[in-house]
Amino acid sequence: MSSHDAAPAPVPASDGADSRRWIALAIVMTAAFMDLVDATIVNIAIPSIERDLGASFGAIQWITAGYALAFAAGLITGGRLGDIYGRKRLFLTGTAGFTLASALCGLAANQEMLVGSRLLQGAAAALMVPQVLSIVHVTFPAHERGKVFGMFGAIIGLGAVSGPLLGALLTQWNIAGLEWRPIFLINLPVGVAALILGRRFITESKAPKALRLDMVGVLLVTVALLMLIYPLTRGRELDWPLWGHLMMAGSLVVFAALVAYEKHKTKKDGSPLVELSLFKVKSFAAGIAVQLTFGVVMGIFFLVWTLYMQIGLGWSPLKAGLTGVPFSIAVSTAAGLSVQALVPRFGRKVLQAGALTMAAGILLYFFEAGRYGTGIHSWQMIPPLVVMGLGMGLIVAPLTDAVLSEVPREHAGSASGLINTTGQMGNALGLGLVSVVFFGSIDEKRLAAAPAETGEAFTNAFQNSLGWTVAVLAGIFLVMFALPAKPKQHLEGGAEEEPPADGSGAVEKEPVLAS
Repeated sequence: MSSHDAAPAPVPASDGADSRRWIALAIVMTAAFMDLVDATIVNIAIPSIERDLGASFGAIQWITAGYALAFAAGLITGGRLGDIYGRKRLFLTGTAGFTLASALCGLAANQEMLVGSRLLQGAAAALMVPQVLSIVHVTFPAHERGKVFGMFGAIIGLGAVSGPLLGALLTQWNIAGLEWRPIFLINLPVGVAALILGRRFITESKAPKALRLDMVGVLLVTVALLMLIYPLTRGRELDWPLWGHLMMAGSLVVFAALVAYEKHKTKKDGSPLVELSLFKVKSFAAGIAVQLTFGVVMGIFFLVWTLYMQIGLGWSPLKAGLTGVPFSIAVSTAAGLSVQALVPRFGRKVLQAGALTMAAGILLYFFEAGRYGTGIHSWQMIPPLVVMGLGMGLIVAPLTDAVLSEVPREHAGSASGLINTTGQMGNALGLGLVSVVFFGSIDEKRLAAAPAETGEAFTNAFQNSLGWTVAVLAGIFLVMFALPAKPKQHLEGGAEEEPPADGSGAVEKEPVLAS
């Protein structure tokens, strides 16, 4: 289902003959970094976008959720298209689309154009991102991949830290009076450089055996997601009309139809969009549930946190961005510690400790927001943010290994892609739920009549959202009991086995490049 469904034939790169592979690596890592930053950079600029375009709360949600939704819906298809038509070709196509969409976002004249451009940007990212790890796989010999994947981990951490900071600086500087627009326009020179260099240095590759694209599955996945997320995002603004409830209920029917069709597709030609047999593995099914609900937590928290600091407390983008630095550092620190030292010894208890730690940090934040109100300072937020960051780091780094540990080796690529897609689906769902858990507790008419009450109203809404996230984390903790006590490592480091030349054998487990 992902770009790793069939094992790409490795290039027998010698140390001297394929020196250009490092340039290719720099290109795809830069593109991956661009996507990671773009997923986090927007939140910090939302208040500026709201003021400049007069964007409604619903439009604000779609500016963030639209990207995640289009990305989630297209990831499966993007990976499969790369296998069929060539990973270099799809990478360059996705990069070109991402660059064009970034330009349209930066030039958006109104909220409708910005939302549409963000949808296009997410769809383009879904073509670009799945090719990254596949290109690395065919470009580097097995003994080098462990080091390369370690670099990807560093890039992911750097993207998490630099996205909000870069967004804050670009917005605060108000370059040429453009306010928030440079957060998108900065992608243009990066994208153009990636296209020029990528055409020259990236080696083309395809799946070693012919694959078919499951268009019916693609359509069903996309329709089901839209039917679920759209009414969640627009429902509060429209006073929760009947058609919205019917659409959400109907999405479950479409998901059921997808399952039935994928079973039929598997029997018919063995080329389904989703490998349903994976869900017979208890640890995988539980891990997918964890990934989905954890994505919901992330989608809710990061958006409402930005709105709370910048609109509720009236902080500048730079102050809000700098406030998040301790959180990012804590995530990176705990992530490295969990994978290298804790998980090999304590197994799933590390992930469960992460869920409890993160919940404790959120409860501490809840207490401080209520105690200090609109007079709270950045330094007072450091303790809860550090505790939350440590908890998140204990979860995000080892989760993929725990979920994949009991998956049959021949389906490891499909499983990795499904984990990535599920996380993006959860993020989009969480962003849609912001209208319920945050905006649902704000009386907009009252605020319009008494703007001085905005700070108190947003603080209360923030606390309400934190309460919901704690409840979800409690559920995640319980579901984690279905994960294996000690994850089994299919393959260690970079010394993985090579797939057979006929392409019919194993696919090594690869880290998920999450956005």
